[in-house]
Amino acid sequence: MKRVWKIIGIIALIIIAILLVGPLLYPVPPLTGTVDESELADSQSKFVIINGLSVHYKEMGQGEPVFILLHGFGASEYSWREVMEPLSKYGRVIAYDRPAFGLTDRLMPEEWSGTNPYNVQGNVELLEGFMDELGVDEAVLVGNSAGSGVAAAFSLEHPERVHALMLVDPAVGNGHGRFPSWLLPVLSSPQLRHLGPLLVRRIAGESGDETIRLAWHDPSLITQDVYEGYRRPLQANHWDKALYEFTIASNPMDYYARLPALAVPVLVVTGDDDRIVPTDSSVQLAETIPGAILVIFDQCGHVPQEECPDQFMDAMLSFLKGVKDD
Repeated sequence: MKRVWKIIGIIALIIIAILLVGPLLYPVPPLTGTVDESELADSQSKFVIINGLSVHYKEMGQGEPVFILLHGFGASEYSWREVMEPLSKYGRVIAYDRPAFGLTDRLMPEEWSGTNPYNVQGNVELLEGFMDELGVDEAVLVGNSAGSGVAAAFSLEHPERVHALMLVDPAVGNGHGRFPSWLLPVLSSPQLRHLGPLLVRRIAGESGDETIRLAWHDPSLITQDVYEGYRRPLQANHWDKALYEFTIASNPMDYYARLPALAVPVLVVTGDDDRIVPTDSSVQLAETIPGAILVIFDQCGHVPQEECPDQFMDAMLSFLKGVKDD
């Protein structure tokens, strides 16, 4: 009997060793043809160092109000291209790339100290430093999808710096977390950190294009330029590793339960055909926030600032007029 248990023990140790070492031995080919983010910039690109991070942004217009635009997952400042110029007639408009996206630095774990730049708290701290560096005391925050989470969390932490808050097809609250907290230690293990980049590289191909199509009510309106605009940041060094770090970042800020305490004017907008964050989810969120105004766009998907810019502008300007009148 002792011999049987000894054999079972040896087999168990072999299995554990395979599970621990095997993934680390799996070959992960390095990315090829990638460059520094600065080499992908255009004539309108600007960079500023915030909390040790080089942040890419663009701006138009001047004066007040100041609009700060926060993109969603897999996007960048590019996703605001249709509304930046129209908005610039009413004030200063700034759109920046959040950590792990666009042309903002993609730091690795060994390169940062303190707050993880990829979680919500790190994003809130970055936005605070960004506003300080650009001389913005108060802003209208506009967040699309996951960018809405950052905008909402910042508004809870720094309401005195938020003139108004616009949540666009918001991925905010219960059901919109990246992964359950119990799973994060597994995903953060050396084994899965090694394999993680292979998983996220799918976004560079047809999987990424399919997600873009899913975000629109009418995918036939998506031009080749739009696909290329989304793919461009995927030419940056370490984009795959940074995206995995973003995906597994834990979020210590539990802001969802605090949303009813938002002390700033709030507008929630959503397309009536949002297949990424269901329209009903945005309706429920608006009901959670006292005084929030809800607008639903006809024949529009998850990115109304791209697909339905006229409806987007009308809703925003009407909302801001009401804020001013109050």
